[in-house]
Amino acid sequence: MTDTSALDPEDRKIVTLARSARARNGVPEGAAVRDETGRTYVAGTVALDSLKLSALRTAVAMAVASGATSLEAAAVVTEAEGVSDEDRAAVRDLGGAETPVLVAGPDGGVRLTVSAG
Repeated sequence: MTDTSALDPEDRKIVTLARSARARNGVPEGAAVRDETGRTYVAGTVALDSLKLSALRTAVAMAVASGATSLEAAAVVTEAEGVSDEDRAAVRDLGGAETPVLVAGPDGGVRLTVSAG
């Protein structure tokens, strides 16, 4: 586990929110994104017969639907080793190639940070 106390407090907050969404909803992933004004959007995996979205793409969609025009950061809590190309593309579409994506394990420890690009 990476020491999350070294994270910026706002980044630590989105990791905590993502972890809470995953646990509360009993889904494979939880995610949170922070927009250009500091607002956060939190989501879990969507797995309907007619609609399947990762937690990160759902959080990005919620930000867009709420009027966000840019992202400062994103976080996903998952058992996977990283984030998919599709997830990175969604963050990049709204936040740009340099937007950091924090990837944390179920314990909330940040395993790696990747750019959306």
